[in-house]
Amino acid sequence: MTANLNSTANTSDSSFGPPGKRPLYECSTQFKSWRYSPEQLQYVRQTLNAAAVAAIRKKIEADEPGSSNYLSFLQPDNELLLVKLYVTKIPQLCGHFRFPEEVEATAIAYLKRFYLKNTVMDWHPKNVMLTALFLATKTTNNPISIDSYTSNIPKTSQSDVLDLEFLVAQSLNFEFAVWHAHRALWAHTLLQSLPDVPEDLRPREVYESALKHVRTSRFTDAELIYTPSQIALAALSLVSPSLSQKWVASKRPADPEAAEALQQTLERTCSAIRDMITQHGQPPDVEAAREVDRRLRLCKNPEKVVGSRAYLARRAEDERRAEEKRNRKAHDIRKGTEGGDPFGSELVGHHMQKSRDIDDDD
Repeated sequence: MTANLNSTANTSDSSFGPPGKRPLYECSTQFKSWRYSPEQLQYVRQTLNAAAVAAIRKKIEADEPGSSNYLSFLQPDNELLLVKLYVTKIPQLCGHFRFPEEVEATAIAYLKRFYLKNTVMDWHPKNVMLTALFLATKTTNNPISIDSYTSNIPKTSQSDVLDLEFLVAQSLNFEFAVWHAHRALWAHTLLQSLPDVPEDLRPREVYESALKHVRTSRFTDAELIYTPSQIALAALSLVSPSLSQKWVASKRPADPEAAEALQQTLERTCSAIRDMITQHGQPPDVEAAREVDRRLRLCKNPEKVVGSRAYLARRAEDERRAEEKRNRKAHDIRKGTEGGDPFGSELVGHHMQKSRDIDDDD
């Protein structure tokens, strides 16, 4: 379930531009498909979790009746904790490979979006994280060979990444473009084109400190709720409130009432983002995440556990369907070639008859 932005309480980037002019961001797939209200995010995660638990319980009961009663299935908060743990692994890997900021931010966005369509009980975040990062290197035009990638990550094979690549891309709706807050912060709109701002108010240290807050925001749901420029503005206000206020003042409409409404809206939005960054931007407790991972081993979808009865049954069913598809295709080909020229006897005959008619006329 994607958000209907007309129903959310968040202001879009249109509040930063001239009235009546639609920002380019609002034409993006991110704006249309990947923005939610906090309530919508909670609903999506609860719905996915409930559906996964019901499906897994049914499969387990079919294999061993009554056995699911003793399992402690993961709750939405447990899943989010585990996903957050692997979100924090992406900056570490990007540092190891010396990937640019764009790759890191994009991979994190991909991982978060994947788990708005799937659950960790179906797909463990470790390999999904590795696949999301590898995919991000390609979509941001920073490619690396699969051999160089996997050979530098312990206990990782090429199939661990490539087997999930299409699933990840499909879960993203093949919408690979991501608009990032760090670019909004770096861009002229926030730091380099402010009118009448003295140099002492925009030193390099302000940008670097604000960038740290932007990076921290990636450990939260901020980018799924707010626009990149809102997150960048909130990060800037944590470092230099006076500079952020000057930027807001430069964007105020001429109408006093509209200006006041914009000021109040931005204050509420930036306050919410600042709270999110300062209160929820820390890496998760590793021991708590490990405990969730231990529970996951017992309640994982049995169809995804190699060697289990459900896995073997699912694989046999997939092979049966593939065989039926091949047989139907072969039958259609045979049927099309029986009693005629496979290269189109009717067309050839029509052409020859037409040639004879021309010759007769001559």
